[in-house]
Amino acid sequence: MISAKELKNPHVVRRDLLASLVVFLVALPLCVGVAVASGVPAELGLVTGIVGGLVVGLLPGSKLQVSGPAAGLTVLVFEAVKEFGLSTLGPIVLAAGLLQVVLGLARFGRWFRAISVSVVQGMLAGIGLIIVLGQVYAMADLEQPGSGLAKLAGLPGLAADIVTNQEALTAFGLGAGTVAMLLLWPKLPARVRIVPAPLAAVALATAVASLAGLRPAVADVNGLLNAIDLPGGAEFSRLADVAVIGTVLAFALIASAESLFSAAAIDRMHDGPRTDYDKELVAQGVGNTLCGALGALPMTAVIVRSAANVQAGATTALSRVAHGLWLLLFAALLPAAVGIIPLAALAGVLVHAGCKLVPAKEFGPLWREHRGEAVLLAITAIAIVVTNLFEGVVLGLLLAVVKSAWETSHVQLTTHELTGGRVVVTLTGNATFLRLPRILEQLEKLPQDQPIELDLTGLRHLDHACRVALENWARRHNNAEIEPVTIRQ
Repeated sequence: MISAKELKNPHVVRRDLLASLVVFLVALPLCVGVAVASGVPAELGLVTGIVGGLVVGLLPGSKLQVSGPAAGLTVLVFEAVKEFGLSTLGPIVLAAGLLQVVLGLARFGRWFRAISVSVVQGMLAGIGLIIVLGQVYAMADLEQPGSGLAKLAGLPGLAADIVTNQEALTAFGLGAGTVAMLLLWPKLPARVRIVPAPLAAVALATAVASLAGLRPAVADVNGLLNAIDLPGGAEFSRLADVAVIGTVLAFALIASAESLFSAAAIDRMHDGPRTDYDKELVAQGVGNTLCGALGALPMTAVIVRSAANVQAGATTALSRVAHGLWLLLFAALLPAAVGIIPLAALAGVLVHAGCKLVPAKEFGPLWREHRGEAVLLAITAIAIVVTNLFEGVVLGLLLAVVKSAWETSHVQLTTHELTGGRVVVTLTGNATFLRLPRILEQLEKLPQDQPIELDLTGLRHLDHACRVALENWARRHNNAEIEPVTIRQ
């Protein structure tokens, strides 16, 4: 929310309006690029950016993070549109938004912070790899294969096509030049870097294509109102499909996790008010509900635009609301400008964004200090590439739970021989089924010609599987007519 006191301060208003222009210039190519990569009209990306600014920007939660179409959902949207059709995207996004609102009102927002960071990093890394693998085909104006494995297998053929096909080589050159510009931009003088890197790279690629008389593929532009297709009753009836329900859950959970982890990252970048996670989840849900009603792309809070907002000096929500206004004015007054941007340049922007999602620099230190977390990250990322986003994330979460259970189920077994030949075996810690093989292996090694007492009073936790196994072990020994086993609990 923007307070009246903030709006009365001309210094704050001027600073936040300038910041909003920076965010707008960063958001513009990303909104268009994410839409094209998702297999939907370019204008729908602008619609989501506009809603993220003008609607979510006014709602409480986080003052400084910016919402819009995200590269992290590109893969999921592309798969949903391919499987269910563009007309079903709206109901899916709307249902996911309503679910987010319910979760926020039920105060589930804070629980998203309990998700393993390694799983989230693995999710982002997997998404980044899929984006890069898919968009390198788009950089050459070639159709990308459907699955992650097919994209990998098709890379040699892609290289051959680029070398032998002049049109593919030209398009790939524009895309590669865009990536090179994005990598070079941070090294340029500060006065040059006033222009956001994505805008500069796309503008340069467009200018080169125009001046050189090239004819690369460009986005189809039909105007904002023509691109919006309000879903009807037939489309909403698809929500009864089990596969569609699974996609709704995936949209809601992944969009929520990405938004709230983005909020945590942005909160570390400024000293202003902290994010209210439950309210932010409601705000994201309201935004997605409206986007779904308009048939547009889903939204999340986006780290790139949010970081640009903070770094540009914004201190209130005015900057993110105003950036939505600039997007609306652009889409209404200059829609044809989108139609001259080479798709290869937009693909280059997304290849760069996808690479930034892969935590390559962080993986080495993580491997040295927390090897289990590094393995969890890698497995989640690989599973997303090999299967799909939803199944990869579910696998990562399950492995995180198993890993946590394994690490917390430490049990120590000590043996003391008392006078009279009696052996006391003391178990301490947490005895769970994960440690059963080790416990039973050590018990089988105990002498059978001496009375044995199992002391379980030092256990903090004894699950049902362990209790039954210990009782069965004692019963077998007693039935074998050897020295008896007693259990002290």
